[in-house]
This record gives sequence, C-alpha cells and structure tokens, in this order.
Amino acid sequence: MELAYIPSPSTGVVHLGPIPLRGYAFCIIIGVFVAVWLGNKRWIARGGKPGTVADIAVWAVPFGLVGGRLYHVITDYQLYFGEGRNWVDAFKIWEGGLGIWGAIALGALGAWIGCRLRGIPLPAWADALAPGIALAQAIGRWGNWFNQELYGRATDLPWAVKISEGANRVAGTYHPTFLYESLWCLGVAGLVLWADKRFKLGHGRAFALYVAAYCVGRSWIEYMRVDEAHHILGVRLNVWTSIVVFLLAVIYFVLSAKLRPGRETVVEPDCGPSGDAAAKTGDAKTPEAKTAQATGTDPKAAAEKAVDPKAAEAKADAAEPAEAAAPAANAGDAQPGAKKL
Repeated sequence: MELAYIPSPSTGVVHLGPIPLRGYAFCIIIGVFVAVWLGNKRWIARGGKPGTVADIAVWAVPFGLVGGRLYHVITDYQLYFGEGRNWVDAFKIWEGGLGIWGAIALGALGAWIGCRLRGIPLPAWADALAPGIALAQAIGRWGNWFNQELYGRATDLPWAVKISEGANRVAGTYHPTFLYESLWCLGVAGLVLWADKRFKLGHGRAFALYVAAYCVGRSWIEYMRVDEAHHILGVRLNVWTSIVVFLLAVIYFVLSAKLRPGRETVVEPDCGPSGDAAAKTGDAKTPEAKTAQATGTDPKAAAEKAVDPKAAEAKADAAEPAEAAAPAANAGDAQPGAKKL
C-alpha cells in the first residue's frame, strides 16, 4: 500500500499561447544563471573583474550544451538511429538527454577559448566556477522530474517518485535518483566552498575536488538506475566513466599541489593581487593607514593624540627642537672646510 510518494507533474510543458514553456529547459536556464552569479562573486573575491565570468560563460555554455547532447546521442545512439527511430529526434534537446561528461569536456573547450581571448588562466576561472556548476547540476536534475525520467528501481519508500504510464516507462513508484543526485550535488557545492576557504585551493584544485566528489556520488546513483544503458563487464558505462574521471581528478589534484602550491596572486590582467595575496605581501592597508599615507601624517601619533591629547602635544613640542637641529647639523657638514668629528 502506497502511504506516501513524490508525485510527478502531469505534463512537462505549459503553453503560453503558441509558445511552449518546458520545465526541463527552465531548470537548465536557472542552473546556468546561479552558476554564473556565484562564479562572478568568487571571481571578484579572487581579484578579478566583474562580468568576466559571464563573458567566458558565453563561450562555455553553448559548447557545454552541444557536448552534453553529443555524449548522450553517442552513448545512446539506439534511441535515435535504431529500427523505427527518427534521427531528427537527436536534435530535440528539450525532451531531455544531456550527458554531464560531454558537457564538462566540451564546455571546458569553450571556456579555454574565452580565457585565451581575455588572457586569463583557465584553472583559476574553473576554480571560481566549480561550486556554481555543482549547484547548476542540483537545479538541472529537477528537469528530469518534469520529464519523468532517470529514476531507479521500484520501491515503496515514502520518498519514492510516482511515475505514470508512458513511452518506454511502466507506471509505479521508483527510487527518485534525480533527487538523490540533486542532493548530492548540493553537498558537493558545500564541500568545495568549505575546502576552498579552509585550504585556499588554487590552480584548478577546487575544480578537481568538485569533479572527484561528483564522481563518487554519480557512481552509486548510476548503479541504482534502471533506464537503458550500455554495459561493460556487467557494469553500466557511466559507472566506468565515473571511476576513470575520478582517478584523473585525484591525480591532477595531487600533482598540482606538489608542482604549483598555493593560489594564484593575480587572476586577470590589469588587476592587482587578490585580498589574500595582498595581505601576505603587505599591500593591504587599513583605512587609517591609507588616510595617513595620503595626508603625510603618522597613524601612531594620531592614535596617541586621540587617547591623550595633552601628552601627545607635549611629546610633539619636545621633538621640535631636535627636528630643527637636524637640518642645521646637516648644513654644517655641507660647509667647505668644516671638520668632521
């Protein structure tokens, strides 16, 4: 008996006149905006210029969408080129079907092009965007809920998702693997934010941490899914992909930490060092120090005057004769024939 379950939407699209508004597309778009918003804040905190993340995302996002779709079509080609299938459906991205592996790979190529045009190191940009990508995935996975896809084995758990009868699916209650992955991605985002703040990750290590952490979750979530997939040695293809990508991310993290420890001090041309780097190099100044530098006053003396004005004035009066005598002594040394002791 089903006591509780997560209902699925009766439809994944709402028509506004002749314009179809698809839930899957909205989830993707909202995820992209959240990733760019958070990435921009992190980029500025690292010493970059506002708007740079969005400018490079103009390259990365289209490349990522194409890459994600290509990966899905190639690994599930039977859905589009098998007997009785229509190859035109391969272009219907709004019906679902984006492979994260292809999206990250080709999206990285687009980001590399954008970074090259701006003279920006790709690893620094990727570090700034890493937790935002995880949040975008967490939001985007709800698009699968609208399409009633990517669910797991049948279950009667109270958080099971109810799937209605449809093409290539049987009505029932199933593990909501889209929800599991969404929650996992939220945890990955939190992990990257914490680790980056705690250990000052740089040179692509925050992004590598995101990739490795995501792969851990994707491997066990993928194992629960029941949708059609290719298998190698009895294991789903995406599980093998998760294992390989995880190892590559860990290797990069370790080698990068040894070869390029610390974090970039300058991430964008014509920008000074970030706040952390400025503090280490002594470039960071308090407002009082900046004011003293501009006016030529001694901040220590100003502080003493604020505490005890009379004592500060007495100290300044006592220092005046010594200051007046110094130029005279220097002048005497400069006179011709003057003897030096």
